[in-house]
Amino acid sequence: MERTLYHRLAGGSVDRLAAISDGIFAVTMTLLVLDLRVPVMDEMRRQRPLWSDGAMEPERALFSLLAHVGPSALAFALSFLTLGMFWLGQQTQLNFCARGDRQLSWLHLTFLLGVSFMPFSTALLAEFMTVRLALLVYWLNLLVLGLLLLACLRYADRAGLLREDREPGFRASLRRRIVVAQALYLVGVLLAVWNTYAGVGLIVLLQLNSAFAPKIRPFDRF
Repeated sequence: MERTLYHRLAGGSVDRLAAISDGIFAVTMTLLVLDLRVPVMDEMRRQRPLWSDGAMEPERALFSLLAHVGPSALAFALSFLTLGMFWLGQQTQLNFCARGDRQLSWLHLTFLLGVSFMPFSTALLAEFMTVRLALLVYWLNLLVLGLLLLACLRYADRAGLLREDREPGFRASLRRRIVVAQALYLVGVLLAVWNTYAGVGLIVLLQLNSAFAPKIRPFDRF
């Protein structure tokens, strides 16, 4: 009786890979919001000298505290959009795979490992929004995700795992989107050398452009 090696059987279901991907993305995107903390009354009381004499009302004190939540909210929105873009990119690839194998599964699992680091890099960016190193760490997280997603696409193509009925130009379109996006993220990081908020703002605009995909050239190309 002919023996079949385990590695030839493992990881053949693309549907199971998509299922675990959905779960990890859902948990990671939920964890992001945990860094947004509601100001507590003790912090309000510490500001009491500022408004007990009528110089600052409680509403103004609360507004002042909410202003400190701004960087965390910005980092949360940025990472939520970013994870949404990467989720769409991975699901698009999996939808065009006729089958999987062990190597493809491990490549996507490594990609998901990078996804699970997003709450950390997001919290770091929120806490040190004005520090260039924090944005650099965040960008490195995005770079690793982009490279891994590109590696998944290239392997699936070389291993003959893609569907035969895929659209012409499918691989070139996905490859171009990943490369262009990563290049623009780098522009955001370089802009942060001048001002970190400007760098983060550019990346937010890039993600919004990817999410809404306006039919305006050249913005419709990435």
